[in-house]
Amino acid sequence: MADFDVVVLGSGPGGQKAAIAAAKLGRRVAVVEKRHMIGGVCINTGTIPSKTLREAVLYLTGLNQRELYGASYRVKDEITVADLGMRTQHVIGREIQVIRSQLARNHVTLLQGTGRFLDEHTIGVTGDEEKKITAEKIVIATGTSPARPDSVEFDDRTVIDSDAILRLDRVPETLVVVGAGVIGIEYASMFAALGTKVTVVERRERMLEFADLEIVEALKYHLRDLAVTFRFGENVAAVERRPRGALTLLESGKKIPADCVMYSAGRQGKTAELCLEAAGLAADDRGRIRVDDNFATEVPHIYAVGDVIGFPALAATSMEQGRLAAQHACGEPVAEMNELSPIGIYTIPEISFVGKSEDELTRDKIPFEVGISRYRELARGQIIGDSYGMLKLLVSSEDRRLLGVHVFGTGATELVHIGQTVMGCGGTVDYLVNAVFNYPTLAESYKVAALDAMNKMRTVARLTAEM
Repeated sequence: MADFDVVVLGSGPGGQKAAIAAAKLGRRVAVVEKRHMIGGVCINTGTIPSKTLREAVLYLTGLNQRELYGASYRVKDEITVADLGMRTQHVIGREIQVIRSQLARNHVTLLQGTGRFLDEHTIGVTGDEEKKITAEKIVIATGTSPARPDSVEFDDRTVIDSDAILRLDRVPETLVVVGAGVIGIEYASMFAALGTKVTVVERRERMLEFADLEIVEALKYHLRDLAVTFRFGENVAAVERRPRGALTLLESGKKIPADCVMYSAGRQGKTAELCLEAAGLAADDRGRIRVDDNFATEVPHIYAVGDVIGFPALAATSMEQGRLAAQHACGEPVAEMNELSPIGIYTIPEISFVGKSEDELTRDKIPFEVGISRYRELARGQIIGDSYGMLKLLVSSEDRRLLGVHVFGTGATELVHIGQTVMGCGGTVDYLVNAVFNYPTLAESYKVAALDAMNKMRTVARLTAEM
């Protein structure tokens, strides 16, 4: 008999939920994780510290209140790394306590160390002491780490990645961010809010290509207002470390001096230490593991969830993947994962969306109408000093179903869930038109945008009938 029914490698969002789901089904469960990484990348170097840093930046800079109290308003004049790190470390510590408590409460054994496959049912754990454990089912949830191009000499001080940026000893006066993906743009906006002169270099012609173009253009406008410079369609030829910073050389011949250069070149699956070949598995060149619809690998009793399997690589989707994988591994009925997963981008200001974009609907030849609500038209928008936020609804012209929701501005990542729920229930714009929302709230934007879309559809129908 195996030592455990289920062993989970990694304690991030996917690993936690897989372990707890299996434990609640009465299985003997163990989680293998490094001593200093309880909670995984999400808690220690990724989602939680970066989002906590964002909140600290917003509060200490007083950025959200400047429209009400003037451009010079700040809570603290000289913001230090210690100011930012204090709140981050507090939140990380509390979250680790919560995770330990949840695992203990569900009788999940926590094995501290580095796990690797010895064979398809045996895991070697290297920690304070070497041990071997066997399992009927195994779930890989080891997450990812920042990809580091071989051509770049990282020193974690002048040339850094998104992990090292959390360990800077001072707020840089100038910063080059290479890569305009989610992580790069989030950190670019945070440091720009702190007063750092930020230059973003991106080889593509636009940033966040998967997001709505109008929303991205609005974000770009506000980042430029924070003195962010964009260099699109540019490739980095070299980065030279200098005594007082680094010089970024672009293939076009441009030279960008800065205190610090942060590479945001995507993520690499943390599979190198797993000895996958011992279990009959292999990862691709980005360290990702291929799985089927039930998150099972090519070896049927071994599953993989979270960032290590690739897109969408979000904490929220990882949690659900972990839960579903554990259910399938334990022989429980499993529903398909809901396709309506929202995307949240914690820039300043933030972005969130669910469903289709205008470009996707146009490409698929699905007729739609657009309803817009702007925060400046809402009492709540005036109260909080957000005059730039907006909510966009994409509505089917044929049956008035809600096809997509795109939000930009304060509370976007919370607000999007109203639209997600309506879409998930197959709702139409009529529900939002007739719904009563608390006043004054940002949620009212749904009713305003719904009325805008409905009025446009009625106008089109009337003019068409008159032709």
